[in-house]
Amino acid sequence: MTCESCGAPLAGRPRRGRPARYCSGACRQRAFRQRSARPDAGRAQTAASPPAQSTAPSPATTAQGRGLPPALDSFVGRRAELSRLRTLVRTSRLLTLTGAGGVGKTRLALEFASGLPGRHGRVDLVELDALRDGAALAQSVAAALAVGERAGRSDVDVLVHAIGDARRLLILDNCEHLAEPCARLIATLLSHCPRLRILATSREALRVPGETVLRVGELSLPPADAGDDPDVLLRADAVRLFVERASNCSPGFTLDRGNGRTVAEICRRLDGLTLAVELAARRAGTLPPRDILAGLGDQLAQLSLLSNGHRTGPGRHSELAAAIDWSHRLLDPAEQAVFRRLAVLVGGFDTAAARTVCADGGVVPSRVLGILCALEAKSLIARLPGDAAGDAETARFRQLSTIRAYALERLLASGELHSTRHRVLVWLNGLTDRAHDEVFPDQAGSPLAAERDNLAAALADTTGHDGVSRPRLELELARVHYEQEQPSAARALLTGLLREDGVRTLGGAVPALAARVACQRADPAQALHLGEQAVAVERTRRHPAGLANALDARAAARLCRGEFDAAVDDLRECLEVVGTLGRPRDTAWCTHHLAWALLQADGAPEADTLMSRCLPVLKRHAPWNQVAAALHTAGAVRLALGQLESAEALFGEVLRIVPQASFHALYPVEGLALVAAESGDTRRALLLYEASAQARRRLDTVSEVPWRRQVERTVTRISTRLPASARDAAASGGRRLPPDRLVAYALRTRSDDHRAATHAVGIVDGRSTLTGREFMVAELVADGLTNRQIAERLGLSIHTVATHLDKVRDKLGLRSRTRIALWVAARAKAGDTSV
Repeated sequence: MTCESCGAPLAGRPRRGRPARYCSGACRQRAFRQRSARPDAGRAQTAASPPAQSTAPSPATTAQGRGLPPALDSFVGRRAELSRLRTLVRTSRLLTLTGAGGVGKTRLALEFASGLPGRHGRVDLVELDALRDGAALAQSVAAALAVGERAGRSDVDVLVHAIGDARRLLILDNCEHLAEPCARLIATLLSHCPRLRILATSREALRVPGETVLRVGELSLPPADAGDDPDVLLRADAVRLFVERASNCSPGFTLDRGNGRTVAEICRRLDGLTLAVELAARRAGTLPPRDILAGLGDQLAQLSLLSNGHRTGPGRHSELAAAIDWSHRLLDPAEQAVFRRLAVLVGGFDTAAARTVCADGGVVPSRVLGILCALEAKSLIARLPGDAAGDAETARFRQLSTIRAYALERLLASGELHSTRHRVLVWLNGLTDRAHDEVFPDQAGSPLAAERDNLAAALADTTGHDGVSRPRLELELARVHYEQEQPSAARALLTGLLREDGVRTLGGAVPALAARVACQRADPAQALHLGEQAVAVERTRRHPAGLANALDARAAARLCRGEFDAAVDDLRECLEVVGTLGRPRDTAWCTHHLAWALLQADGAPEADTLMSRCLPVLKRHAPWNQVAAALHTAGAVRLALGQLESAEALFGEVLRIVPQASFHALYPVEGLALVAAESGDTRRALLLYEASAQARRRLDTVSEVPWRRQVERTVTRISTRLPASARDAAASGGRRLPPDRLVAYALRTRSDDHRAATHAVGIVDGRSTLTGREFMVAELVADGLTNRQIAERLGLSIHTVATHLDKVRDKLGLRSRTRIALWVAARAKAGDTSV
């Protein structure tokens, strides 16, 4: 006897029951999947369901049901979703996959079902896209499952009787247009068939009691800084899908450094929408990637490029426009109006923006929030990452680019494009009014920072500017670019404003911002020239807030030039002017700037006095970025005065309030490196400096000249204190320290995070190197913890802990837990906790 699946000999004979057919459970499951993939799988009728005795419904109203069809191409990605579904199917009898049209719900459902073990019973697919009449739903599903009618029984009763208590998985595909009838039928079947499970796909939840909803998102995209390395790019599911489908249409197509960036940008432009990526990839047979990308540049032409899908696929997927149109037809008139008007908000939107832009022609503002929720439920808009659990009133949404292209076509056809774009301009112009309330608007955080793309798109449109101040919008966009460290883009806008009437209408705000941008561009001569222009303009306007901003900008230019005494003079005058306005927060902010300039001019004692005066005010009233800047200045002042413990505490406070992944966190890390250097901890100082320098290279950012020079001078001075080998080891450790552990190490956190941070770059022991996680496991073994306790402490599985422990034993050549504990103790006794 041999296994029917793999042909291996079958060992032994069964004591009772039927003879064994397979050598293992894996072979049994493989055989089940192979049977399920046959074209006739699931079609055979059972004795309990004889042939129907009535005429089948007409083709126009029949649902199509069958066993799982064989896959004709490869399945790419979705590993996390498949794993999640395998977990959910154990506890939920109704799983609903929701998502936008073309996101891949049906394919995911089929891939999941094809991999289910046989204990889940028979699997049937029922496709509902061709069914139009909800009243015939049960009859059509019964016919699709080859369940015949019975005299005196309703169609639902026939289904319930046929399924009974058998184990069965029913896939109902495309329920959105029959949501209410599907919900009623599903509730009835689940309540009467105890071992039935249903997997539904829909563009909105069915809202059946006990329903578990899994939202199917877009395919993963490569990070913006991925470059052109094929190995990095192919980690993104969208890129892998494009390459696989393109190679099917164009044999020999591969991803290389020559086309990698272009393919990645195609996938980003399409938001990783599965069907859109597939359709674009199928153009690879006739177009090179650069031409495909060029065709996606025009939104109104995008859908025409993404057409001509498989002739054998569902009609709604033959073109992407048809897939979206399928959803659009299910909207009521008000929802359709809001849907198409949202197309002009290319950078996303919140509820307030949607109310201003979309409320018109029968759509009242009070209805917009409800319509947004309805569009989100139908997968026609999506919440931005980070807002998934937020309140709809405050959340931010977007339309996927391909859906937005369709909506823009509808907006153009409705004749509302011009009026809708004008409302966008009015809304954006209203947001700029908030900037007029700031004394230092270039540093206060632009109210239009979140609307950068919307603002740029509105300014790119040369029409519809009646009654709207274009220079104000251009200045605000330049501020956003400046805040986001994009000085070239800011300079281009400001150069045009300086040439035109920007200075006349906006006063010294334009040259003041241009001076700050010139500092960002490391052009101190131009910065001072523009700062002088800003001050001269504001002295003629008799506008105190404008003059204070101009003086602050000129002082910044003088700091860039190393003219510290002149910068102090400007900031003393600025402080006098701001003092007349009666605005404590602005006075405190200007005081902080004066303290920084005094520090550069060797006036640390006065700077310390000023910081003790302004820091409490900023902590109470200023946003986190200003508080972080002030704390850093206070730390630098205390460092200059030799008060190392106070300086370390202040730099640590900065690290606790700034985003760890941003460049803001690098200043306090460098400050702590300086503290370590002055404290004699040379190894720690070099490690922190190298880690910060590596992060600055990764983020492509540099610090202000005075601070950078101070840090570099200190590092150069202390580098001679260590032997070359120790110096190189510290520098290498800093470059290899993971960004997510840098802050924990800098803060000297006495916790598991500190252990990971301290040892993440490896612990060298002559013969071998432990990873950070392996060393953490070794330390916890030394603490006497069992594998289960270590797993609970570190959030790992017991199996993973055992694997780490095996690697520790292999690398150290220590076979017992006692010897590992002695090794850890010996290192601790020697004081060797360095990286």
